[in-house]
Amino acid sequence: MSAMVRHPVLLAVLVLLGLSLLCVAIGAPISLVTQIAIYTLYGAGVCLLVSYTGLVPFGASVFFGCATYATAFAMLHGVGNEIVALALAIVFSLLLAAVIAAIILRRRGLYFSLLTLAFSQIAFEVAFKWTEVTGGENGLQGVPRPLFADQWSFHIFTVITVAAGLGLLWRLAHSPFGRSLQALRDNEQRAQSLGYDTFRLKFASFVLMGGFIGYSGGLLSLMLRGAYADNLSWQHAGDSLLMAVLGGVHHFLGPLWGAIAFILLEDRLSALTESWWLIFAPIVILFALASPEGIQGLAFRLRRRTDWTLTRGGIPARPEKIGPYLAAHTQLDPSKPILTVRKLNKRFGSLVVATDVDLEVHPHRLHSLIGPNGAGKTTFFNMLTGILLPSSGTIIFDGHDITSLPVHRRIRLGLSRSFQILSVFPNLTTFENVRVAVQAKDKCRWGLWRDAYAYDDLNDRTWSLLAAVGLEDHAGDACANLSHGRRRLLEIAISLATDARLLLLDEPLAGLAEVDRQVVGALIRKLADTHAVLLIEHDIDRVLALSDRISVLHQGRLIADGAPAEVAANPDVVTAYLGGERIAPSLMPAEREASSVAVAPILAVEKVRAGYAGSMVLEDLSMIVHEGEAVALLGRNGVGKTTLLRAITGTVRCGGGSIRLGDADITGARSYEINRKGISLVPEGRRLFPNLTVLDNLRLAMRQGGASLDEVFALFPKLAVLQRSKAENLSGGERQMLAIARALMVPAKLILLDEPFEGLAPAIVNEVTEALARLRGRVAMVIVEHHAEAVLPLVDRAYVLVNGRVAFEGTAKALAEDAELQARLLGIVHSEAA
Repeated sequence: MSAMVRHPVLLAVLVLLGLSLLCVAIGAPISLVTQIAIYTLYGAGVCLLVSYTGLVPFGASVFFGCATYATAFAMLHGVGNEIVALALAIVFSLLLAAVIAAIILRRRGLYFSLLTLAFSQIAFEVAFKWTEVTGGENGLQGVPRPLFADQWSFHIFTVITVAAGLGLLWRLAHSPFGRSLQALRDNEQRAQSLGYDTFRLKFASFVLMGGFIGYSGGLLSLMLRGAYADNLSWQHAGDSLLMAVLGGVHHFLGPLWGAIAFILLEDRLSALTESWWLIFAPIVILFALASPEGIQGLAFRLRRRTDWTLTRGGIPARPEKIGPYLAAHTQLDPSKPILTVRKLNKRFGSLVVATDVDLEVHPHRLHSLIGPNGAGKTTFFNMLTGILLPSSGTIIFDGHDITSLPVHRRIRLGLSRSFQILSVFPNLTTFENVRVAVQAKDKCRWGLWRDAYAYDDLNDRTWSLLAAVGLEDHAGDACANLSHGRRRLLEIAISLATDARLLLLDEPLAGLAEVDRQVVGALIRKLADTHAVLLIEHDIDRVLALSDRISVLHQGRLIADGAPAEVAANPDVVTAYLGGERIAPSLMPAEREASSVAVAPILAVEKVRAGYAGSMVLEDLSMIVHEGEAVALLGRNGVGKTTLLRAITGTVRCGGGSIRLGDADITGARSYEINRKGISLVPEGRRLFPNLTVLDNLRLAMRQGGASLDEVFALFPKLAVLQRSKAENLSGGERQMLAIARALMVPAKLILLDEPFEGLAPAIVNEVTEALARLRGRVAMVIVEHHAEAVLPLVDRAYVLVNGRVAFEGTAKALAEDAELQARLLGIVHSEAA
């Protein structure tokens, strides 16, 4: 019963009923509430595209306005009743939407938005100037309304049918199709890589939007008893979008609150002055600045809520016993290659990234592809999956030539992949991330009516996958609130969900703690018994231990291919991939221990509590960093390391405690203020500006007192060579160098580095390590890293976190020499101890 009371459609009906009674009480015309109901459905139809699909139409009025004319034409030319006319308006709008969608959906972003506006303006010009058909500026008047002759009967009909329309939209949002749209909104490339035909999804969403808006336009024509061109003009093209944003675009009832505010303000202000927009516009601007999440978002913020209400909360009940994950049995002949690549080449202008690559991958084997950063490994994966088309060569998968096939068709043939840079659906729960991937291979994915959570077989498969990677206890968490390591585990579960025959895993162990690396490594090895697995990974020891075959890519060419022992002994591989011996920092921690205590603390974190969405991650955590000191922040996945960095930089608000930078209290300060006071961040995932060059990325961060271009180029000579290259074309190692260099352009007293060695080849790790070693003493550093053995030789002191609290604080030397402590707190088991 309580769930029924909270149902948004019932709430909308109660609000409209309350407004109707209010109109009676104050003597206001009931048509005002009728108009609110019509515009609520209009805005909700637009939100199907904006909120659920991620497309923004500036000209959805083309369907609204054209439907008014379609209804008026029908009623004026022989259709006997309003219901038939409204049905014709819906059919007309669906057909019109299909034609427009076929033309414009190949365009994205601003181009898509402007094209919808262009169609609306074209329709306006036709309606305004084709006087003999449309009535021109006078429109079509005198539309009969025989079934609902009086205002109250039409008002009741409108409220009932609008409620039915909202109910259909709510049902649609929870259907497999609606859930697919939400995945598309969050990450189109990831949705494609699961086998979804994203064009068809957008096409269907666009057409359905046209139908809902068409019905609301038909209702307006009957309410006004006419059709007028001004509903198509550019002045009114954005009305529905404005209402949705004003009410809250991330809330199902946002269009209702927006329609109420818009129509009532228009009614009251237009009674005061013809130039009512001059008053209305500043109100909208001020409200948008004060509450970007709209009216409902403001109400939620006052109640300390940040969640969206596009769908109901919660996930399917967890089974009492979760079944084990069992890979789908695949009938594959191990003697025949499932993937054959011949003479594959790829060029970006004069830049050659793949040259005559020949490769065969056999079933039931773990085939690893290794090489230094920038060798072309991820580019090779992108060509295999269709994200990039090769310049020449052929790709044969299971007997099919897939060289020119689109991404979703390759996936449906039996490919699956993970991504080097985390690619998940951030606004969905952990459970829904995996469930929507499981759903991708099921015929129910196009279902429009049945609730997506009613498919028990898909739910059970989802729970099994979550348990396989250890995320079953976090199934209800928002993906955006997961730690980096848990998101990496989530992506692995997503990649396994499609039951592919060939798994392409791009650095699946990057960012994982040692315990999780062992679990995931064992899972990958087990998968190779039933699948073909092609693995990119920089953990060379684990690659050698797990692989059946290894291929080595260097500068776009295969330089070695064979058994692990054979490849490991190849001198060309050692030179290209491993580089020289690890470069020891020029200043060892032991030499600095005495001096580090004497200098003043640059950062003091005292009893800080912080977390996400009401859940505390850090509990009374304290930490001190001295001037010029290097400190390691260690711990397993999800213990709060990244949350602490976010609290220090102001992107996560503290629920208690204080943070001081020198003498300044920065608790609660804004991120840009903290940065200007002297804290610079090298974030996980690098977060560069992909469409800007290396030089432009550096210049954006440059401020007086920071490092000069010459200094950062001396620290990272490779960046000087690549300074005209776009960041999106850099390898993982080059991106990490750029991220560190960008942080140095700020006059920083303290640099926070979140996983600086993640996804880097040993040779690149050496380069980054040497660069950080040269920075020691010049600037204080806090380094978050999973690999204790990589960072402890570089730092003076270390903190180890367990469940949001400090479990160890001491010198790096003491932690490095205590194998038992490392095993207990970090899960690291040394070979001597084993």
